[in-house]
Amino acid sequence: MPLTGELLIGHSTRRGTNGEVFGLDAATGEKLQPGFGGATLDDLEQAASLAAAAFRPYRETSLEARAKFLEAIAQNILDIGDELIERCVKESGLPRGRIEGERGRTVGQLRLFANVVRDGGFIGARIDPAMPDRTPLPRPDLRLRQIGVGPVAVFGASNFPLAFSVAGGDTASALAAGCPVIVKAHSAHPGTSELVGRAVQRAVKESEMPEGTFSLLFDSGRSIGQGLVADHRIKAAGFTGSRAGGTALMKIAASRPEPIPVYAEMSSINPVLLFPGALAARGEAIGKAFVGALTMGAGQFCTNPGLILAVDGDGLNGFVEGAKAALASAPAATMLTPGIHKAYCEGVSRLKSHSQVQMLGEGTVGERFQGQAALFSTTSEDFLKHPELQEEVFGSSSLIVRCKDNDDLGRVLDKLEGQLTIALHLEASDHDAARRFMPVLEEKAGRVLVNGFGTGVEVGHAMVHGGPYPATSDGRTTSVGSLAIARFLRPVSYQDVPGDLLPPALSDENPFGIQRKTDGK
Repeated sequence: MPLTGELLIGHSTRRGTNGEVFGLDAATGEKLQPGFGGATLDDLEQAASLAAAAFRPYRETSLEARAKFLEAIAQNILDIGDELIERCVKESGLPRGRIEGERGRTVGQLRLFANVVRDGGFIGARIDPAMPDRTPLPRPDLRLRQIGVGPVAVFGASNFPLAFSVAGGDTASALAAGCPVIVKAHSAHPGTSELVGRAVQRAVKESEMPEGTFSLLFDSGRSIGQGLVADHRIKAAGFTGSRAGGTALMKIAASRPEPIPVYAEMSSINPVLLFPGALAARGEAIGKAFVGALTMGAGQFCTNPGLILAVDGDGLNGFVEGAKAALASAPAATMLTPGIHKAYCEGVSRLKSHSQVQMLGEGTVGERFQGQAALFSTTSEDFLKHPELQEEVFGSSSLIVRCKDNDDLGRVLDKLEGQLTIALHLEASDHDAARRFMPVLEEKAGRVLVNGFGTGVEVGHAMVHGGPYPATSDGRTTSVGSLAIARFLRPVSYQDVPGDLLPPALSDENPFGIQRKTDGK
């Protein structure tokens, strides 16, 4: 499929006239052809108008039709074949195996949400039948369902060009909820975005969904991204990126005459707690495994371990020796963009020059735009005195904090910001100590895991990929797993509404055959 650099607005395509966006070869920094025309505010206006017109008919499509639509998107993405993989590898610098795996995850997410739609449980149907004879007051007939909130703006992510981008988790969950989607493609992978966008656009036509169910816009600056969140027809936004970018969108959304939620995943250093029993039994092995997690994806996962917390002693020294040995042979890896590489190098340089930070080791030196892994150490006292040491360095960099005892460790935990994940490495002898910290870990993170690292996010029904601010803008939600659909739904109650005016999910006939709660049962 030849790339055109065109915008996808409903069923139509057109060349954007507001500047030009080029993908870059992540390894060399060279421009990739073609250029992609940036959208104008008039293009945004048309996309938003189409999305608003599509919302009512789309949210009332049958569950089976909507599920088949999601499955059609998945199949169309697979049908692109190697062209998608090859373009994505060039634009992201990620290895082919990683991109093939990410394509599988993207397709899997769409199929998961197709099953969620068919099941109908997301509708949350509840019926409290009328009790006309109840005293002292009769009870009316009450029925409740969840409906889509309206058109949703989705921002493609730099670090997951497939799974968190045009047809990624935000788009899949919003479409499953019955919400049209307008995607603002990430400028780092416009070619990948067009290929996937055309797969979605084709599925809209093939499945006979309303024209405005999906649009894809390219932005040569910031006007389109900001304009999307400000547009009165957009009712929610999904974003994965920097804290600065997420908070800027949150401010725009909050200042609207009708404020809307921005579900932003922003910043997390994913602490790892090492307990004495685990360190004594396998400290060196944990250190080697840690380096594998640290350098996975050049450290550009949202969940790479950027902070190690442990009580100082021989056990921690064993971990450090294992980590240093593994780090010494860890190859440098191409980072997603030259800009991300530059920011990583600056972050590492700040740690190297910090008066209260000791450098423990580095990975091998790489080529241009490749990130060299780095490991640092500080004391709990200095960590608490210098809040800047909590700042995320996006890449393969991590900081060990040496604590005096468990009380000291508790003080560090209390000062941590919100996180996506916190990992614990334990033996049975550590359970009593770990139990003490579980309440604060639950308050600080969306996912607590044992004897592993946060990298590798299972797409399922019990997964939470979210956490308290600044990990995300709303710690009550998740961007991964079937529960992600809840972000784009709101409840509506129907009181004494005649049967022929009720939506199918609440009618006495229950044509969708979904489970419903009646009188709470």
